[in-house]
Amino acid sequence: MELVKTIPSINPDHIPQDLTGKTMKALVYYGPGKKEWEVQPRPSLIDSTDALVKILKTTICGTDLHIIKGDMPEVAPGRILGHEGIGIIEEVGSSVINFKKGDHVIISCVTSCGKCAYCRKGMLSHCDKGGWILGYKIQGCQAEYVRIPYADTSLYAIPKNSDEESMVLLSDILPTGFECGVLNGHVKPGDTIAVIGAGPVGMAALLTAQFYTPAFIIAIDQDDNRLEVARSFGATHTINSGKENAEERIMEITQNKGVDTAIEAVGIPQTFELCEAIIALGGHIANIGVHAKSVVLHMEKLWDRNIFISTRLVDTITTPMLLNTVVSHKIDPRKLITHHFKLDQMLEAYDTFGNAAKEMALKVMIEI
Repeated sequence: MELVKTIPSINPDHIPQDLTGKTMKALVYYGPGKKEWEVQPRPSLIDSTDALVKILKTTICGTDLHIIKGDMPEVAPGRILGHEGIGIIEEVGSSVINFKKGDHVIISCVTSCGKCAYCRKGMLSHCDKGGWILGYKIQGCQAEYVRIPYADTSLYAIPKNSDEESMVLLSDILPTGFECGVLNGHVKPGDTIAVIGAGPVGMAALLTAQFYTPAFIIAIDQDDNRLEVARSFGATHTINSGKENAEERIMEITQNKGVDTAIEAVGIPQTFELCEAIIALGGHIANIGVHAKSVVLHMEKLWDRNIFISTRLVDTITTPMLLNTVVSHKIDPRKLITHHFKLDQMLEAYDTFGNAAKEMALKVMIEI
């Protein structure tokens, strides 16, 4: 999940939220640098539009690491983290019509009521009653059970015989990379694009950019392992920015024209400024990264270059289309998954994901 906004208080889950006396295991945030794997109350339905989902598989997002580092002080201690996963519906509220007990579902990272002005505009991430709230404003998915508000418009049915691990990647990173990077970047046939940051979301952007047949895809990172994976995903050029001057190398590749689309998928000032330095006339800079610090906008260089800069929080409006491409094997995101853990190895999974370069990790899969 990238590009976070602070949303108004919306009647979050109460802690404890259990009405039955039942418990579960969960990963709980207790303030910057503090997380615990512990017993928590099992969630119960609160509203008639809710569903209770028993988690089968979940994962960790870079945004979870931002929360733990303290980059999002609005996240309350006691919050169960996580906004990605698949599961089996355990119970539904009386108003839920699209799903029933026993259904196999993808949990969307974005909760949407489907009725407010923002939902009607397709801006589900800014839903008046939802948006990105799982693992942020309400209890999340890194647990044995999770309550999903507005289940009819916040869950997706998993087709029979689908690869479950691929389905987890449809919760967040595939729609995030596609919507925030590729669509906002206006990628077109024959374009030259650069993806700065070959982490999971950057890789998702690289993978889905190929729907539009760009001529050249340049992946930039400081991790040779990730760059090798980027080549296997379709990158035509790779640049280790820790070993060579990325700006000079890109200008060499593009004959000093720059790239048509620069996708920022890291979230630090240096990578955003690199996007500004390499963008071609009339190009698009599409920001995905979560920025905890301010960046410099070089208007003295960009003011007359017809440059478009976009920001976005994923809306997941493309999830049904992406689901079809995965089920039909048009794209295969499973190579993004590098490590597997059982649920009681959650802390080990965080250590691995938090030391991605050392552990050669991209996406970690946690199975219950």
